Amino acid sequence: MGSNSRQAQSGQKESFERKLKARLAFLSEKGIESREIDKDAIVKHLQANIRAINTRLKAIDANEKKNEELAKIKAEKAAAPRGDFKKEEKTPVEGKEKKKKKE
Repeated sequence: MGSNSRQAQSGQKESFERKLKARLAFLSEKGIESREIDKDAIVKHLQANIRAINTRLKAIDANEKKNEELAKIKAEKAAAPRGDFKKEEKTPVEGKEKKKKKE
């Protein structure tokens, strides 16, 4: 099960990058060409994991940015002066009287 924390995702990304680097070094030591390396299943799997983690990190960034904006808006609302909501007695406006209906 994955974690939503930036620290955990960054650690996983570094781990996958180390594994990918080691795999690429191993394959190049064996004398395999770059076209063949790109087709290697383990290399593809590690690259896919790195892409997935990058996507998660972007989502975490977006959530943090949204939370900061919401906190800023909340702070502005809290700092804004509040009006008095007591109802004032209104004097009725004098005008034409309503006609009564005939029965």
